[in-house]
Amino acid sequence: MAGIKMTYIFCYDDHRSFTDEVKKRFSDSERYVVESYHNPDDFLENIKKERDGRSCRVAIIGVPDSFEQYDTIAQMTLEIKKADRSTGIILLVHQDKLHELKKAVVFNIEDYIPRNSNAVLRIHNNVKRLISEKNISIFRKRRNMSLYVLLGFAILIAILLLVARIKLPHYF
Repeated sequence: MAGIKMTYIFCYDDHRSFTDEVKKRFSDSERYVVESYHNPDDFLENIKKERDGRSCRVAIIGVPDSFEQYDTIAQMTLEIKKADRSTGIILLVHQDKLHELKKAVVFNIEDYIPRNSNAVLRIHNNVKRLISEKNISIFRKRRNMSLYVLLGFAILIAILLLVARIKLPHYF
């Protein structure tokens, strides 16, 4: 079965604290492209630039500790969703700031992950989940199209049988 060919993972990490571990976890260059950014403008520009309808796109944002920057994070998530609604957003935040961030940034977030030793594993599981959801949506569209073609063919056959029954009743 042909599914997603490439997964793009965009990491916004201003302190380079988790990007290297994410690159190690997603080291298969044929399936994953992991890019890291330290500037929010470059991050948003490259997310808007990369476009492929069949690829899965995930943005991982390392949230800074200060509460003042939560507004910029909320603005970044809105810009990402404006660029591509199917892009999954994962926020990586310190454990003690998790509830404050959930109150500040509510919409358009796939998951909030606390920074600890299991963070990279949870990121990996969430990326796999997003890839599976994207594959399911692709196959659902294919299934629906096939069902419409089959239904159209069945209606056409029913109409032809009805016309044949009316025009040539001695064959039935």
